[in-house]
Amino acid sequence: MDKKKLVMLVVALLIAAGTAFAAKSMFSGAAAPQAGAATAVAATGPKVLVAQKALPVGTIITADSVSYQDWPKELVKDAYFIEGEADMQKLLGTVVRYPITAGQPITQGGLVAPGDRGFLAAALAPGMRAVTIPVSAKTGVGGFIFPGDRVDLVLTQQVTGTDGGQPLKASETILRNMRVLATDQATDNDVVDGKTVVHAFSTVTLEVTPRIAEKVAVAQELGTISLSLRSISDNQADFERILAAGQVKVPEGATKAQEDQLMHQAMTQPIEGNTTYVTGGDVSRFQRSSRPSMTAAPAAPMTAAAPAPNGPPAGPIGPVVRVTRGKDVSVEAVSSH
Repeated sequence: MDKKKLVMLVVALLIAAGTAFAAKSMFSGAAAPQAGAATAVAATGPKVLVAQKALPVGTIITADSVSYQDWPKELVKDAYFIEGEADMQKLLGTVVRYPITAGQPITQGGLVAPGDRGFLAAALAPGMRAVTIPVSAKTGVGGFIFPGDRVDLVLTQQVTGTDGGQPLKASETILRNMRVLATDQATDNDVVDGKTVVHAFSTVTLEVTPRIAEKVAVAQELGTISLSLRSISDNQADFERILAAGQVKVPEGATKAQEDQLMHQAMTQPIEGNTTYVTGGDVSRFQRSSRPSMTAAPAAPMTAAAPAPNGPPAGPIGPVVRVTRGKDVSVEAVSSH
């Protein structure tokens, strides 16, 4: 190749590189104003109420489950809750009617408010029931239980045996991980200056299975029921315990999202069985720790010759007559033939 052709080739390469650089700069400069314009449009739109996390059917709306977020004006629907127009205090305590994903705007038709027809039924998961139990400040954690919390049920009772000894006092955790639907007839939490107000209540409504509803009804007749508030972090520990026991099967190669879904399904169910208990002897050395005898003494066998108390003299069983022969008196059976 001669020198002239080589120079022309280098010049052509330089021109091509310059053209590519100029085109890139031009397109980048054009995209920046468009992005800025889009951001400006989004910023000028109203704020709508969106879900901060996934809200399954029956979820009770709390202050940390929803928030207002900027939304493009052209995408705002009439059914959305708009900041400044919707009353957040009235939305707290409502129940999700349809599944809502995280970041999705909440529509007015997707929530059921207290007092609306079918409100409590909407709050219940499929196949679940609602039961109400009486509580006091002593048995209800001093009022620090709110709708949406999860509690255990502790039964305290006194067992009296037939041995005439000291009765056995015992407390037993009979049921675990039950969701609180309402306290008294309130399903929402009052928030003042960003803080939840604690109120006294006399009844608590819980979400249970049909079998657990029967257990709760019997437990109320056996003794006193107390509530034990569960920590949010208990879910992971209980899931690992259930997983180790083989009650939940995680498919091989399951993703983190699938494991989280299985954990959510397992930990939203009330737990029965494997109960723990404490007796009076575990608390005080002066209390009984063993179960009293519940078996009555065997009754003496009845025979034809054994007279009943304050009854006729020993003799045959059945119709009888008294026969007097001089000074001798005998009892003779009357034949049915």
